Amino acid sequence: MNTAAESPEPAQSEPIALITGASRGLGAALAEALSARGYHVVAVARTTGALEELDDRIQAAGGRATLAPIDITDDNALRHLCRSIHDRWGRVAFWAHTAVHAPPLAPAGHVAIKDLDRTLAVTARATGVLIPMLEPLLRAAANGTAAHGTALFFDDPTMRDEAGATRKFWGSWALAKEGQMALVRAWAAECAALGPARAPRVVVATPRPMPTATRARFFPGERREDLARPADEAARILDALPAELLRA
Repeated sequence: MNTAAESPEPAQSEPIALITGASRGLGAALAEALSARGYHVVAVARTTGALEELDDRIQAAGGRATLAPIDITDDNALRHLCRSIHDRWGRVAFWAHTAVHAPPLAPAGHVAIKDLDRTLAVTARATGVLIPMLEPLLRAAANGTAAHGTALFFDDPTMRDEAGATRKFWGSWALAKEGQMALVRAWAAECAALGPARAPRVVVATPRPMPTATRARFFPGERREDLARPADEAARILDALPAELLRA
């Protein structure tokens, strides 16, 4: 885990926000929004240059960030990340998971296996790897007065038509994203059954369409000016959360 040299060490009382998929789009917008709300942001993505640009914006606004340029399909890198967070801070107050891989749209009979494998690895499997690693860090956010940490995930209803069926040519994406959502919702139900005093809070939000690279792959030629700005969506989603979910 690489730390931006200019970012000061966070105080022990400062809440930690982990953003997986933080280099651009909604992930970057959430990183900036959470930093503005007093979190020290741990930003995870593959693209070092984009992370450094994010860090520049966070620092310019008076915030703090730690950069982790890793591929979330690398299990050992994820283990190192979570162990580093544990050793340095011991906890995560807020985890927002935006990392996905969007495959090309294709008929089911013409799906490229390499695209399918990458989509499943990034979108579904990495979620399954991260949850057991991060659950203890989210539980550790409790300090006797505050509840455990919060995990935030994102549904994508655009994969379904008006009747709720999967759209044609969207099979690869739906396989990965619906699988991710099934795992997340099961975890949410398990945590809810234990209650906020004993388990993290798991939240699923539904962003409005944004002019992201993922959206452009699915809707080429769409008018970007008609879509919501990631910064506006980040603010809307965070503002919709109960206040107690946004504190350490």
